[in-house]
Amino acid sequence: MTTATPETAGTSADGTDLSRGLIGAAIAVCAWSTGTVLAKGIDMGGLAIGAYRFAFFSIAIVLWMQIRGTPFRLRVIRDSMWGGIALGADIALFFSAVKLTSIVNATIIGSLQPIVVGVVAARFFGEHIRPRDAIWSLVALGGVVLVVTASAGSSTSDIRGDLLALAAMLSWSAYFITSKNSKKLLTSTEFTAGTSIWTAFICIPLGFAFGQDMSWPSWENWALLLAMAIGSGLIGHALMNWSLVRIPLWVGSTFTLLIPVFSALLAWVFLDEALELIQGVAMAVVIGALAMIVHGQRQSVPTPIEEPLRDSLSASHQPTSDDLDR
Repeated sequence: MTTATPETAGTSADGTDLSRGLIGAAIAVCAWSTGTVLAKGIDMGGLAIGAYRFAFFSIAIVLWMQIRGTPFRLRVIRDSMWGGIALGADIALFFSAVKLTSIVNATIIGSLQPIVVGVVAARFFGEHIRPRDAIWSLVALGGVVLVVTASAGSSTSDIRGDLLALAAMLSWSAYFITSKNSKKLLTSTEFTAGTSIWTAFICIPLGFAFGQDMSWPSWENWALLLAMAIGSGLIGHALMNWSLVRIPLWVGSTFTLLIPVFSALLAWVFLDEALELIQGVAMAVVIGALAMIVHGQRQSVPTPIEEPLRDSLSASHQPTSDDLDR
């Protein structure tokens, strides 16, 4: 049996590989942004959307692996367990949070993720965050707060909902961390496939428990679910997981601050939602701050990864004793 080695670090700096990772992360967060807009057109509950979306996506990516000659193996379920639980918990907790607190509160709390991930990246992954990069990250975070709050009308908040949003943010952070760490056992495609299966399995029973309508979606809903599976799933999750082994973890996390920005822009273009001048200015601040972070990364290239993108979508990996030495 032929085995492939998952993403591992090389021995010399490779600016090209870093650039590809940064581009991949940027595309991924843009793809995630489409999910918010598409979800508004789906007449289903949040957990029902998560269940069908990830079930369809997991089947699609497993079939893709089979076509590429790298069949899905049961060990992937085991090795992706923590990442899958984290992603499933994020979806369930965020859905519960917005039922109790305002979307504004939940979004702002979720935007704190780069702070949590940055601490973990520095402590456990040995990543060095320069003071100016930390400042630009805070500037971007401030811009996100303006984007979100400027569009807020009268809304209610509840400490229970805020705590659930905090738990969702921590789960989302854990998903990023496990994705970064998964390179020791899995290719990025295997990790994406495994976590999508776990997420579907988590959302299905919770959907019934929360009393959501889990019946077969209409054809119109299926069309939007398919678009979400391709956009947020295939492009978003798969590409971000591929990028996270090529760029610093804290940078990938900071890129998620673009999600509220692009979601607001897409809602303005396609849903005719209002966009205030101050929001436009805040969006420019977020994009500009992240551009400065990207520029700084090009001046300090991290250790490269050898595996090309096409290999991450086709390689299967059987862990060795060295892989298990965490």
